[in-house]
Amino acid sequence: MPKTIFSLIALGLLGWAVGYFTTATAGWVVTTLGMTAMILVSGTQLAQIRKWVADLSAPPPPSVGPWDEVLAPIYRQLRRDSAIIAELEQDVDSILQAAEALPDGAVTLDQEKRLTWCNRTASTHTGLNLATDRGHSIFNILRAPEFGKYAQQQRWPEPLVLHHSAGNVERTLLVQLTRYGIGHYLLVTRDITQVEKLETTRKDFVANVSHELRTPLTVLLGFLETLYDIPREDISDEQRQHYLDLMITQAKRMQAIVADLLTLSTLESSPTQAGLPVQMSEVIHKALQQAHLLSAEQHVFVENIDENLCIMGIETELVSAVSNLLTNAVRYTPKDGTITVSWYKTEQGLACYSVQDTGIGVSPQDLPRLTERFYRVDRGRSRSTGGTGLGLAITKHVAMRHNAELTIQSRLGAGSNFALEFAASRVCPPPETGQTSK
Repeated sequence: MPKTIFSLIALGLLGWAVGYFTTATAGWVVTTLGMTAMILVSGTQLAQIRKWVADLSAPPPPSVGPWDEVLAPIYRQLRRDSAIIAELEQDVDSILQAAEALPDGAVTLDQEKRLTWCNRTASTHTGLNLATDRGHSIFNILRAPEFGKYAQQQRWPEPLVLHHSAGNVERTLLVQLTRYGIGHYLLVTRDITQVEKLETTRKDFVANVSHELRTPLTVLLGFLETLYDIPREDISDEQRQHYLDLMITQAKRMQAIVADLLTLSTLESSPTQAGLPVQMSEVIHKALQQAHLLSAEQHVFVENIDENLCIMGIETELVSAVSNLLTNAVRYTPKDGTITVSWYKTEQGLACYSVQDTGIGVSPQDLPRLTERFYRVDRGRSRSTGGTGLGLAITKHVAMRHNAELTIQSRLGAGSNFALEFAASRVCPPPETGQTSK
């Protein structure tokens, strides 16, 4: 015990002793005073303890007499508990941050399937607003009948594909419901809109390839059967030659489709490379020679080519892109039309290859789809001129692999302008002998 308490006790005993051996009245007065002092001191100490209890985060009072030995272990335990609680809160915050960072949506529901929490991804997917929707039934938010039927099941072995509109955005979601804890539910959402589009594109691609190859193959097989069934003496040499020419044409068409498909496959599967310096003027001049042959002198060609402008790249890929744009211009420009080919450096330092024609042009609704595989504005004209429907798709892939942008400007009946703009970082000095990239 502190010295103060001992002093008071000693004072009380002394007073009792004095009262016993001398005057009883005086002794009891001293005793009373001592006991009163003890009560006052204890009251002060209890007041300090009461004040500390109101704020347990603060250290206990420095001296509360006999209560020191009681409060010290309590305070140490409180400190340990506070450290544990702080660590748990940090863990909870980390878990919540991890849940917010998930690429998939996460929604927690209570026993009645009412919203208790969701991450930002789920809000984006479903349009949930945690501030206003908390406590509301998930069926009031995801109103699709197929979701209601799915969520009312007792088990959910398979996820549900749900087409949902959040705001003005249409999404295809893969939703999976599962139980967790005691009577609670977790709803996971995954945006598969792009996956669905890719799957649709794949199906369309397979269908288009089958169609594009089936047509010339049917023609080829028909002529073969004709030549096989008709006796040799019943067909003239001119007819036989005509049939053979048509068969060769269809075989070459199939060969061109397969070659373009292989080119696309190579562009998609091979790693992107910086390449080597490419003398683009030579590439363009060679492509122009082929364009002149295809044109058969039916078009006017205008050339604006910078002979010293070179870029870093893969020459074989650039040859394909350059030729495709020129070939398209020839095929879709009527007789006596003008085709202007330009290769120059822009004011911003970009290297630009453009092919402008006075052809049939493209309507606004067709422009966004021009680079799709097998998409044609005029299917009959493309076939008659030997187009495979893959040229612009190949050009787009080449542009992507060379940090370039393919831009298309066109007006129906007024011609088109196709341009490849290469980043300034691709521009380089002319290549030295033996350095060109193949």
